Order: sequence, then structure tokens, then C-alpha cells
Amino acid sequence: MIGPVSSRRLVAATAAAVLALSVAACGSGSSNGSGGSTLVIDTTFDLKTADPGREYELTGQLLAHSMYDTLLAFAGNDLTKPVGNLAASYQLSSDAKTLTLPLAPGRVFADGSPVTADDVVFSFNRLIGIKGNPSFLLDGVTVSKKDPATIVLTSAKPNPALPYILPTPALSVLNTKVVTANGGSADQRDAAEGYLNKASAGSGPYELKTLDVASQAVLTRNPRYNGPAKPHYDTIVLRNVKAATQSLNVQKGDSQVALDLSGDQVGGLDTSKVTVTSGASGYSIYLMLNQSAGVSSATSNPRFVSAVKKAINYTDLLGVAGRGAVRPAGIIPSVIGGALPPDQGIKQDLDGAKADVAASGAAGQRAKLSYPSDYTLNGLSFQTLAEKLQAQLAAAGITVDLAPGPVATELDNYRNGKEQIGLWYWGPDFPDPSNYLAFAPGGLISKRANWPTTAAPDIDKLANQAATTSDPAQRTALYQQLQRDLNAGGPFIPLIQPPTNIVTANSVTGAVYNPIWSVDVSAISATSAK
Repeated sequence: MIGPVSSRRLVAATAAAVLALSVAACGSGSSNGSGGSTLVIDTTFDLKTADPGREYELTGQLLAHSMYDTLLAFAGNDLTKPVGNLAASYQLSSDAKTLTLPLAPGRVFADGSPVTADDVVFSFNRLIGIKGNPSFLLDGVTVSKKDPATIVLTSAKPNPALPYILPTPALSVLNTKVVTANGGSADQRDAAEGYLNKASAGSGPYELKTLDVASQAVLTRNPRYNGPAKPHYDTIVLRNVKAATQSLNVQKGDSQVALDLSGDQVGGLDTSKVTVTSGASGYSIYLMLNQSAGVSSATSNPRFVSAVKKAINYTDLLGVAGRGAVRPAGIIPSVIGGALPPDQGIKQDLDGAKADVAASGAAGQRAKLSYPSDYTLNGLSFQTLAEKLQAQLAAAGITVDLAPGPVATELDNYRNGKEQIGLWYWGPDFPDPSNYLAFAPGGLISKRANWPTTAAPDIDKLANQAATTSDPAQRTALYQQLQRDLNAGGPFIPLIQPPTNIVTANSVTGAVYNPIWSVDVSAISATSAK
């Protein structure tokens, strides 16, 4: 789903015509012609499929969360503790290898059939077997039923993150009978995606009525839903709309929610008509300094890395990102458990930076700062941020040449470890600090920085300890220490969490940002909803 880079689709002219007709037909947060109520949400699609076993994009997560249930969930935007959903509770073994989940009694699918342990086993084995984008979530995990109402997940290695992975919408539970009747199987022969792009097979608060992955999805209330959510609207219309048009639509009343406006765009809104809720997103934008001397003798020099860290004015960077942005103190963003307290981030020390440059022997050497020139994240342009960093580094005697490139080109250079200094971002695949072990020595991102485990054995040891510890307090302490050590001796520099802005009609409440599924549509209500 997340991490560089999701390709977002734009609305075609033909799709725009379809949207105009659909708004006229569905209404704008009021009667849809059949006595029910309709909520219209504008966002920018990165949608490829509505099949939970294959989707792993933001729009797909939003849709799956609306139509399907997972064993565990998060309450609102609180990612610190999973709560029961289809599972009544959970118990993780002391060695963090076995997770036992008794099912909540009486839950049913949209066709009225009961949700069983067999449905969970089939759904999870299907996700593993079809080898889609989200299959890695259950790597090394075996799924079985203890009895007709109890699920057991067994990990080959200690996996204390598993309860935090299970709320991910890709791990939705599907109606086995319906899916298998429409070509579904738990291996790569599965052919149910076509059906699941036309109709849902879940137990969630909404069902899929129609879907065009390039323009819009229409959901209708599930009349047999008996879970903990309390859906307010009879119909949800999710539309693929550019940010500028989203701004116009929500102010005119053509939509009730806009999800993709930048800080600059929300600054110009008429707040007598709309409500803006701004806050930090789950993304972390960071600098990566290549540790291969063959790529750059400057960036692989520890004193040069130290100089770059000390030269940056982190507070000043927030002005580039706009309203709602925050500075992460470590590589784990503030919305994820295990984040460092704000006062423990790297401090600017311009004199110290100049001294490090002099001591490095790299004075006068130039380094290339690479980034995607044609990509923005939550309205933040990488070009603007790169220019700001270039100026800040120059004040400490560090010369960097901007080396922008198309996202496809720069992704290849980044993934192949060829960038001298890379400006990129990372977002949570699941809301657990273990997802950020990618930045530990030898991890996925560290390989792109050519930083092996042998380069920092003490940090590597600490990362392995954090990965296998299940006690919550100990986990937090270990991940925070890992970030302090990365700040001091790693080749990564956390910069910004760009903002997320949710704009709603003033009559709408409950649109709360969640970094995994954007918003929970079943929690949104309005005085006109029935």
C-alpha cells in the first residue's frame, strides 16, 4: 500500500460526466429519491480493485473497511490498542508465536449466513495463496481453527505485531460460500476478483452496489449488519475528484466530505460553510544518505552525515508543509505506538554542523539530492521541500545539487541504492512500530542506503530484540531507544509528517482521519441522516 510510491489516477473527462449525473441522481446528503439519505465523499482514487485479498491502496482500504469486517479493529484514530470486532477478544502467547481469537457470537454476512471459523480460515488462506499485494501481512503465519468458534494464528517466529496487523482491511473475512461459488479459491487459481468488483461478500455495514475504479463507487447499507458500528447513511457515494474540484464541491454542497486538500487549499476555504479538521498524517518524509563510498565519498562519511543532521532547521521546514504538519522526533511517526517524544528529535546546531564539515575532510565536495519532481504528498511538493533543504545546508557550508527526476526513474535509482542523498517518504503498512524495522541495519530501506547489519551491530542487536519482545512497555522502550540510536548514528534524517486535512459540510460530524483506511464512513453522521 504505502511507501514510495502509489500512482494516483486522475478523473477523465468521461468520468466527470458520469459523476455529474450521479450527483443529480443521488442527491447531496439528503433524500436519494427513495426516502433514504446519501453521503457524497470526494477523494483522489488510487483504486485498482475492491477484492480485499488483492487491494492494498488507500482507496481500496477505505472501501474494504466499509464493506467487510476484520477480526480486530481500532476505535476511531486510536492505534495504540486493537479491540474486538468479529473476534470477541484475543490472547497472545508469552512467546508471541500463537494468537488465539474466539469469535463474537451471532455475527452474520449480508446474506444472513453466520460468520464461522471456516470463513476466517478460508479468507486468510486465500490472501496468502493468491499472492496479491497484501499477502506479506501473513508471512510465516499458519491459520487454523481450534473449534467452530475459535481461530488460532501460529507464527514461525515471535510476532508481537500480529494483533496490530489484523485490523488491516486486506485481512477482511469473506463469505466462503459466495466467493467459492464465484470462482474463489485459496491459491493462484482464484478467479473471484471479477465478482468482488461488482458485489461484496462481507459482513460490514455497507454492501457494494456499483464500482468503476476510475470514477466512483456506490455503497448501500447492509440491512443485516449486526456489528458494533452504527452506520447512519443509506447510501455512500465515493467519487474520484481532483483536489481543486473537491474544494469547490464541498463548498457548494455537491459533496459533504473532501479528503485530499492541501494546507494551502484549506487556508482559502469559507469556514462558514465547511469545517476543516487538520492533523499529522501517518507518513514520514526523510532524507537518506548513501553509505557506499562508491556512490558518494561525502555521504558515506560519518562526520558529513552528522553535519547534515545538525544543519537542518526542522521547525522552519514545517512552514513548507502547512497547517497540521508536525515534526517526527524519530523515524516512527507520532500517530504510531513507540514514537519518540517530540523533545527528543535531532536539534539544529549550525556551529556544530560547520565543525563537522571541517572535520570530515569533505569540505568543498558536492552531493546530489534526488527526489521525485512530479509527485506531491498530501499537497506537499518534494521540489519545494528540496529547495528549502538546499538553502539550509548551504548555510552550514554543505553544497548539494538538486537532482529531480520523474517518479518512475527516481524510484529505480532509490530502490537500487544509487542515490547519494534521497528525499522520500514512508507510511505504515500496518500501525505497529515493527513496520519501521525497515530502517534498521540491513532492513529494506537500509539496503537502499547501502547500510548493512555489520555497519552498526549494536543497533542491529537492539532491532532484533525489539522485533521479538511482546511486553507493551518493553516494546515501547526498545523502539524508542532504537530511534535515538538511529538519530545518533544512522544514515536517515526524519523531517516532516505532512498534514492530512478532512473538510466536511458543517452539518457533518464523525469524519475522523485514520492512516490505514482514511475515514470510517459508518462513523460519519449528520442531522439530515436517517
